Amino acid sequence: GNTGHASGPGKPLLMLDNFRPARIRYLSGSYQLLGPGDHVVCAVTGKRIPLNQLRYWSHEFQEAYADAATATARYAEMRAQGRI
Repeated sequence: GNTGHASGPGKPLLMLDNFRPARIRYLSGSYQLLGPGDHVVCAVTGKRIPLNQLRYWSHEFQEAYADAATATARYAEMRAQGRI
């Protein structure tokens, strides 16, 4: 009844606590996990990227990107600002 329904919404909240953003040091061609978590957030789009799908990042800027197009756009933006 109502008890089961009330406990249902509580479970996802507990799961969200477990699945927090990972702390990562981005290296050239790899990365080092510094703190627990199951995902990172795209520096440009804010999109959640599961670690097993993380393919694009910048070791210069210590940022993750959702996809190749986003990474390319970010590099162009940084070049235009004279940061690279």
